[in-house]
Amino acid sequence: MAKQMDLKGRRFWILSEPDGGRWKATVVEMKDGSKTDLGIEATAETQTAADDAAERELRRKLQAY
Repeated sequence: MAKQMDLKGRRFWILSEPDGGRWKATVVEMKDGSKTDLGIEATAETQTAADDAAERELRRKLQAY
């Protein structure tokens, strides 16, 4: 599953997958047809919780710039 987000003029995807009874979400940035792994990962009991945690971390990092 994937969720697209546009923040500060940049395009990000939160990618989720089952991970041993839990969910793991990772964040990548899409730019000019290529993707860059940002090193943001979150795990939780549900997909929604993992996605939300990854999105919070992304927003936190973007505020630092």
